[in-house]
Amino acid sequence: MAEEFLDEIIDEDEFVNAGEEQELYEHFRFVVDKGQSLLRIDKHLVNLMSGMSRNRIQEAADTGNILVNGKSVKSNYRVKPLDVISIVLAYPPSQFEIIPQDIPIDIVYEDDEIMLINKKPGIVVHPGFGNFDGTLLNAIAWHLRDNINFDPNDSRIGLVHRIDKDTSGLILIAKTPDAKSNLGKQFFDKTTQRRYQALVWGNVKENEGTIIGALARNPRDRMQFIVFPEGENPFAKYAVTHYTVLERLGYVTLVECRLETGRTHQIRVHMKHIGHTLFNDERYGGNVMLKGTTSAYYKAFVKNCFYACPRQALHAKTLGFLHPHTGEYMHFESELPDDMNELIEMWRSYGKKHLGL
Repeated sequence: MAEEFLDEIIDEDEFVNAGEEQELYEHFRFVVDKGQSLLRIDKHLVNLMSGMSRNRIQEAADTGNILVNGKSVKSNYRVKPLDVISIVLAYPPSQFEIIPQDIPIDIVYEDDEIMLINKKPGIVVHPGFGNFDGTLLNAIAWHLRDNINFDPNDSRIGLVHRIDKDTSGLILIAKTPDAKSNLGKQFFDKTTQRRYQALVWGNVKENEGTIIGALARNPRDRMQFIVFPEGENPFAKYAVTHYTVLERLGYVTLVECRLETGRTHQIRVHMKHIGHTLFNDERYGGNVMLKGTTSAYYKAFVKNCFYACPRQALHAKTLGFLHPHTGEYMHFESELPDDMNELIEMWRSYGKKHLGL
């Protein structure tokens, strides 16, 4: 099993840094013996994982899937006594079989190597506890059911990155192991172009800015992530979000966010950190009235806005990357979905009528 796993993890590198939704799961753990002499980690793991080539282990280390004491290391790292070595991916050890299901999907682009989907809000990307089927992967399995080379349960192909259930927008699928490996490296090397649009509470003061803050789980609420001061939490992961104001709408602001890193809930956490929680983001407290007046009319208006867009107002709008086979630069944009368009129009109308915007 270990051999099969390491044959796959180089192709899962994008899960470490690629998208907003990533969380790492430990698949293997080794504790170095007390009497172990200094030894390169690739040699050490070759000794532990029989049948696995040193080259594959080096690739896995160099793309961030091998951690020592919670931090990624390169293949030339020398293990020390009692080091804890973890091999990680951003999905749990496989527990769910992905079966084809006839679920409509919006395919933006497709060829023999890749497929780009415009995901609707409300659909879970992959099976998990509480969502055993009805996911995007089930829909992809149906769409490619006649492709004898596509096995939806083979983790060497499939999702290149992930977005939340209630986030809409572009998501990239690899049809071959080579395509997934190539695209995963692009995400890891931060050479892809990813831009999101979000409606956030409050009037963002600066027209543009950069948020730098390491993210880890909130010890008081394990379903949330928060920003930790530098050095306070050894498990917090460095994260950078660049934002630009697109439109000021009074008590809310439409912003564009460009990801430099891809951490779990990164945009949602970073924007909350600077005092601008995403509109109707229930997990982070954006589903209550955070700005505005106390009038009954305004309260009713905000309630109607929540109804119009019943999820966090976040859309993965732009994705740019090099085609894994041809090397051609490919750029795609997705229009805002109806619920976000309606929400923004409601705020525009309110601003013109009541705020003189």
